[in-house]
Amino acid sequence: MVLSSLSDSGVATDPSVPRLRMARVAKSFGATQALRGVTLEVAPGEVHTLIGENGAGKSTLMKILSGAYRADEGTIELDGEPFVPRGPLHARDSGIAMIYQELNLVPDLTVEENIMLGEEPRRWGVIQIQKLRSRARAALDQLEHAEVGLSTPVYQLGIAEQQLVEIARALIRQPRVLIMDEPTSSLTQVDVERLFLVIERLKAQGVSVIYISHFLEECQRVCDRYTVLRDGASVGSGELASASLDQIIRLMVGREMKAIYPRIEHALGEPVLSCRDLRGRNKPKSVSLTLRRGEIYGIAGLVGAGRTETLRTCFGLDAVRGGVIEVGQEVRTRTTPRERLRQGVGLLSENRKEEGLLLNQSIADNLTLTRFEPFSRGGFISRSRQVAVTQEWIEKLGVRTAGPGQLIGELSGGNQQKVAIGRLLHHDASVLLFDEPTRGIDVGSKAQVYRLIGELAAEGKAILFVSSYLPELLGVCDTIGVMCRGVLQEARPVSEWNEPDILAVAVGQEENH
Repeated sequence: MVLSSLSDSGVATDPSVPRLRMARVAKSFGATQALRGVTLEVAPGEVHTLIGENGAGKSTLMKILSGAYRADEGTIELDGEPFVPRGPLHARDSGIAMIYQELNLVPDLTVEENIMLGEEPRRWGVIQIQKLRSRARAALDQLEHAEVGLSTPVYQLGIAEQQLVEIARALIRQPRVLIMDEPTSSLTQVDVERLFLVIERLKAQGVSVIYISHFLEECQRVCDRYTVLRDGASVGSGELASASLDQIIRLMVGREMKAIYPRIEHALGEPVLSCRDLRGRNKPKSVSLTLRRGEIYGIAGLVGAGRTETLRTCFGLDAVRGGVIEVGQEVRTRTTPRERLRQGVGLLSENRKEEGLLLNQSIADNLTLTRFEPFSRGGFISRSRQVAVTQEWIEKLGVRTAGPGQLIGELSGGNQQKVAIGRLLHHDASVLLFDEPTRGIDVGSKAQVYRLIGELAAEGKAILFVSSYLPELLGVCDTIGVMCRGVLQEARPVSEWNEPDILAVAVGQEENH
């Protein structure tokens, strides 16, 4: 049975009429043409995936639909009626909800205040706290995360928990069209499964979901149809059930991808980073590991297991409460990020927006921020040499940009991530702490990053690699350790792991369960 959906007036709409139709949409930013006549059509109760490389125009198209940008050309219809969003508030009131890849939360407000922001129930001008709390709790319960404290300030949450708050906020208004831009990029497999159940329920209620993800396997599981963008134009669409990953990738990148997880031969050497019973303020509770030269060591676990905290503690960002950290032959447990950088340890934060990058500064300034020596003399920086060095990294990493002087905040999320990785490589760190290094990066760029990680290992660099995406850990790493409730439970060679076994340890079950 096909369920009818409701318009603003509460009248059921004709299911044969597309919920959303965008035709010949174009948008330019100065001389840069971001969209060149894109067409997109989504039915009521359909989960439609929008696929494309970083910079293909996906986010720009959705920002036009959600009222953040105005289209230069083209038309939009919502339930068969012309729709011209006058701004984000108008789009939201019209039933368009968007979960941005870069989270838009107010750090100093609580979880419940963020979820209900702009939707606070009032009576006689006074906010009804109990009703607000009840609706916020119901939204989190849909995602099966009752453990997230409603009164907790958002800045105290990890990036994955913040992403869950963002999703809960979008569900509050019961939208007609829900746009999800990389909703699982920081979620573990268990939380991804929970989100998929929520999407199925929304679909059954007639909600149209536009799902943007670089995890193509996810798209195949949860989505009905697809549209591929390349260089600002729609280049293909159809039923996902009848399309292969190879076909979709070919449309995305204009070429075939021979190996998503390229294996670069590398040898493991002597230990370069060791932790013995490492304990942080809250997490980790106990981590013991040895990372060797040329090794790619993956850390898996659920949201809140303590993976990010382990990397931050090793780097000196979070306080150490016990245990020992040894870098090379030097035992220095309690130290600072400056000292870790001096020791050749670099951290790639999972939160590039707030911790990893200076969004209002240029690519050149961001990429060279921690090491000016190659182009400075007597305290003065040679701008031309700095630009030249930056350009070399731009070309090596395949960053899509107008040049080293462009503000990094103007780049897509994936290209920002490449610059953040480039800064560690420019610093020539020998121990790399990577926290979700492919978050928000398309499949073509992921393959580049995986190849780069393999090449770095072949050069003798050691990589400690946190990821919520199990296929990449299994495809890239030499060793995988699994964390559960703040404790690194098991570490084995990658050949001895599979996804069910990793999940069993992560949730605290015996392997044979």
